[in-house]
Amino acid sequence: MDRDRRRWLAGAAVLMGGAGVAALAVPFIRSMGPSARARAAGAPVQVDFSRLEPGQQITVEWRGRPVWVMRRTKRMLARMREPEHLRRLRDPGSRVETQQPPYARNATRSIRPEIFVVIGICTHLGCVPTYRPEESPPDLGPDWIGGYFCPCHGSRFDLAGRVYKGVPAPTNLVVPPHRYLSDTVVEVGVHPQTEGG
Repeated sequence: MDRDRRRWLAGAAVLMGGAGVAALAVPFIRSMGPSARARAAGAPVQVDFSRLEPGQQITVEWRGRPVWVMRRTKRMLARMREPEHLRRLRDPGSRVETQQPPYARNATRSIRPEIFVVIGICTHLGCVPTYRPEESPPDLGPDWIGGYFCPCHGSRFDLAGRVYKGVPAPTNLVVPPHRYLSDTVVEVGVHPQTEGG
């Protein structure tokens, strides 16, 4: 009877010791991974734009930077392609490869023409431009078709984030890697599967 009791006590002690080791190991192993703050800093961001009306834009944060998701109207898309507008742009063809992923190197700088995803930081000195969708406002002139205006030094970008000639910003706004998870959800920070993401 004493032998059975010793076996039971020994088994219970081994079981309790194993549970104690596991309880200590889990926090230790977790401490070796990146912090929640570090994961959030570089983690992809999912954006549901289902409630975004044509002409509206929302802002999310990715890697500490503002990212804009805008739903363009048919008129916006048509105005962006007008030859007289294209002549006013520094790089209408988006030739600088680092400004957008290959799948956004097109006339709208997007995967889907009506949805525009861009990092909202001016390429001059890092200010945040304002979204100015109205056409021909008095302060921006009769040639303004809508776009982004940087209040810091006057740089201007069109509705595809392409920079105008004669402003301080040297290049177009940067299009981040992104992919669509559904018809109304875009994930910023990950390339589509065809791009190795």
